[in-house]
Amino acid sequence: MTVESTAARTSRRSAGSKAGTTGTKAAGTTGTKRTTRTTAKKGAGAANAAEPELVQLLTPEGKRVKNAEYDKYVAGITPEELRGLYRDMVLTRRFDAEATALQRQGELGLWASLLGQEAAQIGSGRATREDDYVFPTYREHGVAWCRGVDPTNLLGMFRGVNNGGWDPNSNNFHLYTIVIGSQALHATGYAMGVAKDGADSAVIAYFGDGASSQGDVAESFTFSAVYNAPVVFFCQNNQWAISEPTEKQTRVPLYQRAQGFGFPGVRVDGNDVLACLAVTKWALERARSGEGPTLVEAYTYRMGAHTTSDDPTRYRHDDERAAWEAKDPILRLRRHLEAANHADEGFFAELEAESETLGRRVREAVRAMPDPDHFAIFENVYADGHALVDEERAQFAAYQASFADAEGV
Repeated sequence: MTVESTAARTSRRSAGSKAGTTGTKAAGTTGTKRTTRTTAKKGAGAANAAEPELVQLLTPEGKRVKNAEYDKYVAGITPEELRGLYRDMVLTRRFDAEATALQRQGELGLWASLLGQEAAQIGSGRATREDDYVFPTYREHGVAWCRGVDPTNLLGMFRGVNNGGWDPNSNNFHLYTIVIGSQALHATGYAMGVAKDGADSAVIAYFGDGASSQGDVAESFTFSAVYNAPVVFFCQNNQWAISEPTEKQTRVPLYQRAQGFGFPGVRVDGNDVLACLAVTKWALERARSGEGPTLVEAYTYRMGAHTTSDDPTRYRHDDERAAWEAKDPILRLRRHLEAANHADEGFFAELEAESETLGRRVREAVRAMPDPDHFAIFENVYADGHALVDEERAQFAAYQASFADAEGV
């Protein structure tokens, strides 16, 4: 299996395309100016939509563009570090593709793909320090990779063999959160505690455009602003909340919501790993220095289904996806590496082999996961036990035993 998607390879062959290169001026970060043009309706010819103004350091063609405000945050990046970012994105995509395949083969109950969102996750994840704390949703596989969480540990919950799979305190990476938007409150409370402890670390909370409509997120904005909490709200606007387009959720660009709560918001090109790295570094430094919260809107696209139980062909058009394929985050950085002579074919070939090794390791690890104790679900419900739980346990035991009886017939 190749390390690039079919779409990426097709797009690389047609590198002369100019899709998505307009409107790349840096957005104001003070939250006081409306700097974004309205995009066209989803499914109505998105390839012809006006591009929003956002922070961008790499164009879809891989050309490095200057930005007076954010260049300093990536000024010292080395060719080795650029190759590292590329490796992170490629291996994260390979892991994600393997997990999707495993679900289709019946090895996982469900999977939420990050395809297309690698730059937003790797750029922001690599901006964090070891002592920062991350609160993810259920799609932050790339951020987990950056925090040193073994990718195979992400799969236990989706296979139904555990409730998480890793110790959150080992990597300062919280367990995946299924309840939409609730992790923003967890992050805010944790950040308030960090401030009271006098630590100079920061907290970052991830959520999607759909979660931005949740009351929990609004409450988080209120508390974090009032208490000047050292938290970064990182919203991956992948254009669709399952089947609901962003413009049906908000009258203004998402990053502008921050100004109503009294803190800065900025929109960044979510398919540009350098821009995501720079903007997140800036936001985290603000938090650590006592300047309070920031909302970062990473403007990106969910190339696949919301989860493996979703069929995106029922609500969005092929031309929309095609327009975003031209802005593929991995392809973008590869073009830059090749143009700058920072990577040769040997590097890409070695990475291809490494990705295949990762795929095999993931497959083997999932299939080797032991089944959980069938009765563990009844443990620790109440501290001292409960008659109703005892009754339910007995009913379940009888149900399990019925299968053994059927086999003996």
